[in-house]
Amino acid sequence: MIPVRILGTASVLPGPPVTTAEVCARVGRDAAEVEHKTGIRTRHFAPAGTRAADLGAQALREALEAAGLPATALKRILFVSSMGGDVTTPANGSRVAAALGLSGTCDAMDVGNACMGFLSAFDLAARSVATGLGPVGVVSVELLSRTTRPEDPRPYLVLGDAAAAVVLGEARPGEGVLGAAFGNDGTLPPDVVLENPHQTGEREGMRFLTPSRDMTRVALGALTRAASAVLQGAGLTVADVDWVLTHQPNGSMFAAILQALEVPADKSVTVVDTVGSVGSASLGTGLDRLWRTRPVKPGDRVLMVGVGAGVAHGAVLYRVGG
Repeated sequence: MIPVRILGTASVLPGPPVTTAEVCARVGRDAAEVEHKTGIRTRHFAPAGTRAADLGAQALREALEAAGLPATALKRILFVSSMGGDVTTPANGSRVAAALGLSGTCDAMDVGNACMGFLSAFDLAARSVATGLGPVGVVSVELLSRTTRPEDPRPYLVLGDAAAAVVLGEARPGEGVLGAAFGNDGTLPPDVVLENPHQTGEREGMRFLTPSRDMTRVALGALTRAASAVLQGAGLTVADVDWVLTHQPNGSMFAAILQALEVPADKSVTVVDTVGSVGSASLGTGLDRLWRTRPVKPGDRVLMVGVGAGVAHGAVLYRVGG
């Protein structure tokens, strides 16, 4: 076990909700058909001028409030984003720390692993805490609306903006990560790509390169492998798990993931219907929703499973303390 405790969570949705009917009107698509296919009713597009660092600081500040901690308690901040945040250099985590009023007392850095970034950072944060460097704040900020345009409807109709944060700290007896399993297969054909404009010399947007059915097949394979690995390592089955959180790229894929893992819907939480596909912030938003709206109790086991472009995949099994 990696001894660590989830002290507090938060999620932030910037700007007013944007309905599927609104975005479909901009691209000439039937709203009912798109909503049925994607399972997305609304998403949020951050207002122009919104900075990822400010949004991250807001989410982390709210997670600290839930934890009952001042920002000065943090020893490390891990900032996560699929689209790079506000700047390439320096680390966006440094700007989050500055927005929280931290100067010279807190380590801060960026973590990138596509949609897997939040779970990867959660694992890094847990290991930091277990070795004496904590509390640690993980914050994922996705302003994916800035990477899409109506001329390419496939990503434009599903991607949205969100931020999510978790604060991890010292564990109580019997509490922590029971197992973790991560992997990456860069030999697979690229599925979702956001090129570096400094490399291409063009304004780049998020592109979906493979058919939906192929993306679903690869994602399901990666997710089930990760979940099986972590459960086998802990000597458990999915029936022994009280709550399951997964990456939610769209409603149909989320339903397919739960079916593949043999998880009943009441053991999970749905967020994609109201936030859209929000990259690395998906799992963090789900974790916050679980912590705030479900009867999570001491001893409960929470399985978090993710997948992202790369193809990256992973799972973390966490036991709640008393």
